[in-house]
Amino acid sequence: MVKPINLGIIGFSKGNGHPYSFASIINGFNKKEFKKSSWEVIYNYLIEKDESEFGFEDVKITHVWSPDKKESKILAKSTYIPNIVDNKEDMINKVDGVIIARDDYENHLELSRIFLENGLFVFIDKPLCLDLNELKYFKKFLLSAKLMSMSGVRYARELDKLRANLSSFGKIKLVKGTVTRNFDKYGIHMLDGIFGVKDFKVKTVKYEKGKIETLTLKTLDGSLIRIDALGKSPTSLQFEFWSEKSKYHAEVKDNFTMFRRMLYRFVKMVRTKESNPCITIKLVKILVASDLAKERNEEIYLDEIKI
Repeated sequence: MVKPINLGIIGFSKGNGHPYSFASIINGFNKKEFKKSSWEVIYNYLIEKDESEFGFEDVKITHVWSPDKKESKILAKSTYIPNIVDNKEDMINKVDGVIIARDDYENHLELSRIFLENGLFVFIDKPLCLDLNELKYFKKFLLSAKLMSMSGVRYARELDKLRANLSSFGKIKLVKGTVTRNFDKYGIHMLDGIFGVKDFKVKTVKYEKGKIETLTLKTLDGSLIRIDALGKSPTSLQFEFWSEKSKYHAEVKDNFTMFRRMLYRFVKMVRTKESNPCITIKLVKILVASDLAKERNEEIYLDEIKI
């Protein structure tokens, strides 16, 4: 019999419905109450799932905090969370870990510090940070399996076939990723998806902006990775992989499955005290380098980013 795990969850940041997605996947959801939220798109994919697809053995979200208590109450009723706390610190000694389901990366350090320094396990929504000093702070918690941060696209079902057959795909020479909105918040989707397929060794990072934002990564083996952030545009998360003999295209649409797989990894980390933090550290370094490339208007060698 496994030891029960109690988790807290923290929301909300503007335009981010992840507290509803994550809490529903772990606790299940109340259809009547969920309809009172503003997240119809999430409700629509949740109702398509069988009840067997919700929950993990002996894991529950038991506490919630957000700056908006009214929103906390809606989330709690929608996803069977029994306790709403007035201050985030009130979760300490009551939960084993905390999910920070907010993508306002500027506040991630402030939101997570109290939990990390009190020995709790923490999951932080993407992107972890864009600041080198913050990454240096987070690094020790990543390496000690107390902190996990990623985009669920790392485990997108639509990339399964390529991951499973990578050895026969051929040497990859070009990867293209296309995402809507801005690169700062959504580029990590592309990086997690691409590096979740193959651990490319990045040499340089170049940022360009016209009507769209483009990040170009040159790798040590000569392959090229290009990520385009389209800004305002029809929603899209698309990948293309090219080798001399093969091509692979995927458009990621199954949010539920990738979120569930991601949360499974967090629960596993809490249980086993094991994780794979190196990819997160590398991808945040790329984000930091992209900001530096934007600021300097020049190509940046990833080795310049020292942590």
